[in-house]
Amino acid sequence: MSETTPASGAAEAATEPFRYGAALAAEIESRWQDVWEKEGTFNAPNPAGALSDAAAGDVSAKPHSFIMDMFPYPSGAGLHVGHPLGYIATDVYARYQRMTGHNVLHTLGYDAFGLPAEQYAVQTGTHPRVSTEANIANMRQQLRRLGLGHDSRRSISTIDPEYYRWTQWIFLQIFNSWYDSEADRARPIAELIAQFESGTRRTPDGRAWASLSGAEREELLGEYRLAYSKEVPVNWCPGLGTVLANEEVTADGRSERGNFPVFKSNLRQWMMRITAYSDRLIKDLDLLDWPEAIKLQQRNWIGRSEGARVDFAVGGDRAITVFTTRPDTLFGATYMVLAPEHELVDAIVPAEWPAGTHEDWKGGAATPAEAVAAYRAEAAAKSDVERQVDAKIKTGVFTGAYAVNPVSGEPVPVFIADYVLMGYGTGAIMAVPAHDHRDFAFARAFDLPMRCVVEPTDGRGESTRTWDDAFDTYDSVIVNSVHDELSLNGLSVVDAKAAVTAWLTSHGIGEGTVNYRLRDWLFSRQRYWGEPFPIVYDEDGVMHALPESMLPVEVPEVEDYSPHTYDPYDSTSSPKTPLSRNEAWVTVELDLGDGVKTYRRETNTMPNWAGSCWYELRYIDPVNGEKVVDPANERYWLGATAEKPAGGADLYVGGAEHAVLHLLYARFWHKVLHDLGHVSSVEPFHKLFNQGMITADVYRDERGFPVPAAEVEERGGTYFWNGEPVKREAGKMGKSLKNAVAPDEIADEYGADTLRLYEMSMGPLDVSRPWDTRAVVGSYRFLQRLWRNIVSEANGELVVTEEEPDEATLRALHKAIDGIRGDMAGLRFNTAVAKAIELNNFLVKRGSTPRAVAEQIVLLVAPLAPHIAEELWRRLGHTESLAHTDYPVADPAYVVDETVTCVVQIKGKVKARLEVAPSISDAELEALALADAAVVAAIGDAPVRKVIARAPKLVNIVTG
Repeated sequence: MSETTPASGAAEAATEPFRYGAALAAEIESRWQDVWEKEGTFNAPNPAGALSDAAAGDVSAKPHSFIMDMFPYPSGAGLHVGHPLGYIATDVYARYQRMTGHNVLHTLGYDAFGLPAEQYAVQTGTHPRVSTEANIANMRQQLRRLGLGHDSRRSISTIDPEYYRWTQWIFLQIFNSWYDSEADRARPIAELIAQFESGTRRTPDGRAWASLSGAEREELLGEYRLAYSKEVPVNWCPGLGTVLANEEVTADGRSERGNFPVFKSNLRQWMMRITAYSDRLIKDLDLLDWPEAIKLQQRNWIGRSEGARVDFAVGGDRAITVFTTRPDTLFGATYMVLAPEHELVDAIVPAEWPAGTHEDWKGGAATPAEAVAAYRAEAAAKSDVERQVDAKIKTGVFTGAYAVNPVSGEPVPVFIADYVLMGYGTGAIMAVPAHDHRDFAFARAFDLPMRCVVEPTDGRGESTRTWDDAFDTYDSVIVNSVHDELSLNGLSVVDAKAAVTAWLTSHGIGEGTVNYRLRDWLFSRQRYWGEPFPIVYDEDGVMHALPESMLPVEVPEVEDYSPHTYDPYDSTSSPKTPLSRNEAWVTVELDLGDGVKTYRRETNTMPNWAGSCWYELRYIDPVNGEKVVDPANERYWLGATAEKPAGGADLYVGGAEHAVLHLLYARFWHKVLHDLGHVSSVEPFHKLFNQGMITADVYRDERGFPVPAAEVEERGGTYFWNGEPVKREAGKMGKSLKNAVAPDEIADEYGADTLRLYEMSMGPLDVSRPWDTRAVVGSYRFLQRLWRNIVSEANGELVVTEEEPDEATLRALHKAIDGIRGDMAGLRFNTAVAKAIELNNFLVKRGSTPRAVAEQIVLLVAPLAPHIAEELWRRLGHTESLAHTDYPVADPAYVVDETVTCVVQIKGKVKARLEVAPSISDAELEALALADAAVVAAIGDAPVRKVIARAPKLVNIVTG
């Protein structure tokens, strides 16, 4: 039988009209996709509510499997073959789970708010909703063609008002909550207000709650709320007219989009108090089945560190507070550094330079105030990323102020420097240059003193007399650390930390504490295309949360989608958002319970992270208009079990690039909802799997610009485009690199099942793999062979036989079943494909296919290539879809090999190989080996001194 590709021609089609080719594949795939959609084949019934199914009965006791993909942003460029890798994998697994008796919830939504659609609107005037919905429709069509078995009733889009109504509702739950550290959970803000009203909790200044104005009350509550508005340092880009996240700022302090300068500025922004959950976010990682690398990234991102808070007096009653993980080195602190934005800087700067101030400390300025102002302007032009890079030359200026080292009593100069950030710790450090690389470099640059206070040992308590890396090891002793009643000399690091912390606490100038790298989440954007906040402000500027009955607050129409831009170098400007231009929407008459009044709406929008923080809950109950999720449905799909103690989706597949931001934010929202009693599960995602990516060759011309990969020709190992040589390199697949391959192209030429099969066979799912269009034909030929083993290419009739399969065939079948089941359960789809091909090749060589075996191989292949499997199943006489048919189960009797090969060695050399039963005993194996003719000849007249039998695979004979 021929092994040709779709280019085989019309002559072949005439002689083999039922040959599995591109045209037949397309017809089969389209037809079965229509059947699945019409019959709701993949609809998963809920235990309660609108999506419960009377025909399915009570599903609450049925095993379930909630399988999720990290949902996509609908790009106007459409999909390339790298995008659906994870979607195909979860579909294969979901189909396998259905066939093993599970109620499977698998759907896909769209993360549709965000900057790309807004940028497109600015460029073209097309409303973001119009372009986004067109992109979603195109993407849905592309994904449908792949045969993905989604419950389409559950698909969501974050731009649907009925969806973001609940996003706004969840925001209000967070806004109206505070974190009770004693109870270690969130509680309604009304309970905190009740404590202030009753006097069980005192206000900071001791005044009665009733005597506080509305603005004062709100300011006080803002110190507790889990969602709050505050002036914070942000990355302000006047040239774009918006605040940028750190990830949107380049290392040289400019905007990634447009290359405009970015400045540090204090602006009022919405924040989420995610830091309140730091310990729980770390601790509960132990309950999750996640890759250890992702857990480590989250732990490092949260950055929990134990140490001490220490106060350094700095004139009058002021003090600079630092956090240090090494209070044992306090005697080595010879200067201090504040972040340029630190609130104490202006207060401590004297009018004149102190006598004897080193000229290099002044930055060339006549007064400390001038030096500080100039340096602050310089630092504001840098991003946090750039400021954290270890530059060879350290910069900073002396503030003119001195602080007092609390343990030695020595004055230490106070500098500002950009390598200290307000976003970590207290925005101030005590510098111990003898034991810290950055402090060392700064001290050398400014000729500052150093004092070694940690001396390394050889691990037995004896000094090694060197100081390299002394700060990095606990195998050390403290030296040069004694003053008045405090002496740390001779103590170990651990003991010294305890001793100095106790001393600081007793003197009221410090205490043991825990610090986190994690900062509160900046939650507002000065953009148009995002969820509006359900917040309004009265004439006194006091904020009010809208009642649930007024949700959703829909995105209004505006004439201009672009933010108001300024002179790119006007660091004093501030945002004016697109929403603020719709005055009819901004100013509104509302009755919030005390009569109709005039309010102004919040004109910032939520970040695009908001919609993806909770979409697993909407998948569960997508049409519930009364609750964010029905408790019965949430318990069924996400509830805790012995296998998943924190609950959550059974499988979540997506890229490792979302390790900290999306996954951390979603975990935070879910925990708040858990604390408030809205969900029973503690975590949103139980098992996380990170798929690799599909890479592709990139071809660059002599300028280094990418050229269309599809137009490159290879001649003798050299590559040419338009007759000119180009260089080949490995890279990502994408439009910008001109190497994208659309899935539609592959489906047109080979069929969607071939594409699915090829992507699953390319390698392990969790590693990256290169795309090779030429290799796709291998998967295509396998499906052609499978088809020919069951259907005649000449007349379309079945060619299977009714004979009972012989033992060899049964062994081949059941070994394949056993292996493929294990591979499917373990997401090892590449080896599952290999085993299916091996079984099919066995049938090709056999020359005929018994019906009993044909049906089994069709079921085995069904999750991987569902369209051809459904068609073959129907042609084999079945009238129902195989989507819920039981997956084959191996007979153990046929999985065990009938015989195994036993190696017989004499003096370490192989002399014979015996075919023996797997169950043979050592004694039986020894007797059989000694009786073998080849072994008898090899032994000859030599005496047998010892026989070592290891049934069933080895006999070792020692002679002489």
